[in-house]
Amino acid sequence: MEWSGKLVFVQKIIGYALLVCMSLSVPVAEAALAGATTKRQTGQTQFKVQFTPVKEQQLNVLTEYRLSKYDVINVAILGFDEANFKNIMVGPDGYVNLPYAGTIKLGGLAIPEATQLLKEKLGDYLKIPGMAVMVTQYGPRKVYVLGEVKVPGVHTLGWDNMNIIAALSDAGGIALKGRPKHVAVVRQIDGKIQMQEVNFDRLVEQADLTQNIALLDGDLVYVPKSNKIDLNTDIMPIVSTGLFMHQMTN
Repeated sequence: MEWSGKLVFVQKIIGYALLVCMSLSVPVAEAALAGATTKRQTGQTQFKVQFTPVKEQQLNVLTEYRLSKYDVINVAILGFDEANFKNIMVGPDGYVNLPYAGTIKLGGLAIPEATQLLKEKLGDYLKIPGMAVMVTQYGPRKVYVLGEVKVPGVHTLGWDNMNIIAALSDAGGIALKGRPKHVAVVRQIDGKIQMQEVNFDRLVEQADLTQNIALLDGDLVYVPKSNKIDLNTDIMPIVSTGLFMHQMTN
């Protein structure tokens, strides 16, 4: 076949490939987020909310950190043997089991709140001139990173790395077909599903830290698939196949 004929054939194949790619309808999110999209379009109750950016969180560990499952604490009571109150783990249900006081729920409490509650519970059995609660080990937090990322799945993050940048980095980054401008953070609050969209491009390219949302244990980060056309992955395989088939039939 002459080169001019091959060039025309390749142009036709590329044209067909472009038509196929552009005809594909790619959803912004999977069925889990479809409800939120429908609600937004129909003007009904919206699922979209505003979660707290990391830069606005300004977490003070001593006063604002809240105990979570698998945290390990020591309870120091002035003038009392500390051996009975060391290495106490917060269970998955948020409860701890202590001598004298029995089962107490500490999960979700700030350190001052937990200290006050323990004083009240243990005060019925012990004289407590002073008490301090110390976190000796922070439990892991898990987030679900799904969609167009290189390593989708459940990712474990440290409590001080619970943010969008850390979650997507741990998942290997956004894949070629991902939509970085429409990353969804889905959270369950009081039995209701809520969602916020994050523009990861704006976070990276413009250093817009308001897009670096602070995540909570159990959050879902979803990167939807893009409808963009990539030459190497979308066009060239079709062109190569077309040329091979054409050579086989001539």
